[in-house]
Amino acid sequence: MSLPSSVAAAAGASTLPDDPQALAELTARTMYDGDAASKALGAKVVSVAPGAASMSMTVRTDMLNGHKTCHGGFIFALADSTFAFACNSRNATTVASGCTIDFLAPAFQDDVLTATASEYSLAGRTGVYDVQVTNQDGKRIAIFRGRSYRIKGQVVAD
Repeated sequence: MSLPSSVAAAAGASTLPDDPQALAELTARTMYDGDAASKALGAKVVSVAPGAASMSMTVRTDMLNGHKTCHGGFIFALADSTFAFACNSRNATTVASGCTIDFLAPAFQDDVLTATASEYSLAGRTGVYDVQVTNQDGKRIAIFRGRSYRIKGQVVAD
């Protein structure tokens, strides 16, 4: 994910960007830089906006189970990471309080999976986010619902 020059300039400044989109992008960059788990998956941030995010990953051989399909844990991890980027996009430190996933179809080696998260509800410290995982053909692979809880702090300190 590349950041606009205004965001890159703001990263070195002592104040955070006022623009919600610029703040979401700065927050995503900061999170991704420290996110060893998403990097190990090969997951990349495709887009981020306030309350939303999209990530993609390619299914590798080491992600296959005994049926030669992508292990559900890897699909879950992609959806969970995308959920994290969406619910932290306003720069308020937010964690998962629970989640569910339904697997709809198998994913195979070399499939490119894209998880797209959107905010369903945000009230006070809690939120609900829906994540859809699709393959390169647009076929739905899984649906995930995450519940979030805001804790103290910011992802990017002011």
